[in-house]
Amino acid sequence: MDRCVVLVDAGYLLGAAASLLAGEPARSRITVDHTTLIQGLRERAEGDTQRPLLRIYWFDGAPDRVPQPEHRRLRVMPRVTVRLGALTRADGRWAQKGVDAAMHAELTELARNRACSDIVLVTGDGDLLPGLMSAKEHGVAVHLWAVQAADGDYNQSEDLVAEADERRVLDRTWITRAVRARELTGPCAPPPAPEPEIAAILSAPLPETSGSERSAAASAAPPEAGEPARNGTRPSSGGERSDGAGARNVPTPKDLAVLGKGPGPGGPAAPVPAPAVGHPNATLRWSSDKGLVDRASGNGLGETPEAAALPTLAQLTSAEQRWADREEDITTVGGDPFEVGQVFARRWTERITDSAQLQHLSTEYPRIPHRIDGELLRYAARFGLLAHKDDQIDERDRYAIRAGFWREIDARTAAEHAPAGD
Repeated sequence: MDRCVVLVDAGYLLGAAASLLAGEPARSRITVDHTTLIQGLRERAEGDTQRPLLRIYWFDGAPDRVPQPEHRRLRVMPRVTVRLGALTRADGRWAQKGVDAAMHAELTELARNRACSDIVLVTGDGDLLPGLMSAKEHGVAVHLWAVQAADGDYNQSEDLVAEADERRVLDRTWITRAVRARELTGPCAPPPAPEPEIAAILSAPLPETSGSERSAAASAAPPEAGEPARNGTRPSSGGERSDGAGARNVPTPKDLAVLGKGPGPGGPAAPVPAPAVGHPNATLRWSSDKGLVDRASGNGLGETPEAAALPTLAQLTSAEQRWADREEDITTVGGDPFEVGQVFARRWTERITDSAQLQHLSTEYPRIPHRIDGELLRYAARFGLLAHKDDQIDERDRYAIRAGFWREIDARTAAEHAPAGD
């Protein structure tokens, strides 16, 4: 058929573009406008082959073959089909597995079925040479496109270049229509400032302790004469070790809970280590992003009954809204951690019917109620934020997700209290 097909090795295209624009092949060093890039590929292919486009196949790797945000955006674009191979990490580097095999299979199948008259290959992988030769034997014209090499040399297999029917170079001018280098960070440039909420969370001091606590702590282990405390902590005395090997006898939250309960129904409470600071009426203090916060135990998780009763987003969402949310996630939400937190909070606040519950949630800052927080992190996982941490979201990303959540909650709470004339 008189149509053209484009097969894109995304690892080659974007890696070579990163080398050209940022000096290294890491795709994290560039930002890509995928809409502009796909449109540019289509126009260039139709112009070079003088054939209408049948389809663009985008081949890329993803951890466990789970589509990342860019893949979800690409696969809903007209005339674009996404094929994913595995992305594995070895020796500190990411490597694609199965992408070249998938391209080879698609290339030979298209040629064998005479689905097109021209195939454009955007790749540099010599493993595709047998597939290219097979396509030629089936009467298909093969066009090989290269990304301009940063060093002015070839960045493609020489055998692949030799066998192609037509060759073109996507130069810097063409690439920069859709690809930009990110701002440099590292030893040569200061890192970008974090979002205000993240900076506040990371730098927040612990709350002041009471006078009795300070006195007890001082009597338990006075600092060495003339030695100042560092980072707000006191130095260890000679009889204590901070590595857990010495008999420090600092009670755990479980120990304190037992002390507070007193004897159980089966007899006296089990013996616990003598606390350095505390008494039988001690209360649990839950750590949070702002320091230590006293919480009444309402559901076994240190939450008040009001916090435990707050509805989750799933409980507030109808089937129609769930469908619309999915469409928005695919086409609009970029996957930035801060943005993900904002989107989740916006949906929650828009669907809550009791304004008192919104006000109560805002008083829980900085600790998001357990059920809502778990749902928030599961939602964030859809955007590929688990990919680099063995199924755990990076700590910095968790800060950003929750900071975005609280930014949106603060904005909605302020709007609720704004005078009618504002």
